[in-house]
Amino acid sequence: MNAEAIRERIDSAMSRAGRKDKVYFAAVSKTRTVDEMREAENISWVDFFGENRVQEAEAKRKSYTDSRIPWRLIGHLQANKARKAVEIFDTVDSVDSPELAHRLSRIAGELGKILPVLIEVNTSGEDSKSGVSPENFPALADTVASQENLRLDGLMTVGPITDDEREIRRAFAALRGLAENARSETGLALPILSMGMSGDFEAAILEGSTLIRIGTLLFGPRDYSGRP
Repeated sequence: MNAEAIRERIDSAMSRAGRKDKVYFAAVSKTRTVDEMREAENISWVDFFGENRVQEAEAKRKSYTDSRIPWRLIGHLQANKARKAVEIFDTVDSVDSPELAHRLSRIAGELGKILPVLIEVNTSGEDSKSGVSPENFPALADTVASQENLRLDGLMTVGPITDDEREIRRAFAALRGLAENARSETGLALPILSMGMSGDFEAAILEGSTLIRIGTLLFGPRDYSGRP
């Protein structure tokens, strides 16, 4: 695993940004084996696992019952997988509609829990990306914040597919701006800004990310052979 090199790059980006706070680290473990995940969990500064698919995470959970760190759902959540997601994950980071928020809150209530969530925002405007539009974010934030069994912890976005760092940073700065406005409007702390992956996490840190999601850079190239 490339842990030492990643840590050096995180620290360098934090220094460039003049930041002294903590940036949390989610090891994106989709397609990875439980043995690989165990190795990642032994890295002292890995805070979470990030999984994209409910079905894959469910299978891993059954054989990885002794995981010591929380699991986050970072992929798009279909409504019919909501119950299983609430059962499996510690946090759902991809809430993108009022309907999903209502469903997650109802299920969490039935299971006797308060579910931490993030709202996913499509700040790049790319059709291939999930997430609520920036224009519709305030209304969705109000809906999520009003749900009895949800705890709105912050926002999440995926950077644009481009090599233009200015465009990447613009998308991340947009998420930061939405969070700042929401804090003043709702009074919520919204401490989590989940933005930045293997190819753009340094730009995300410079724009205020508090949670980066790294998979390929940590584990190496993915092997999708034999997987659905």
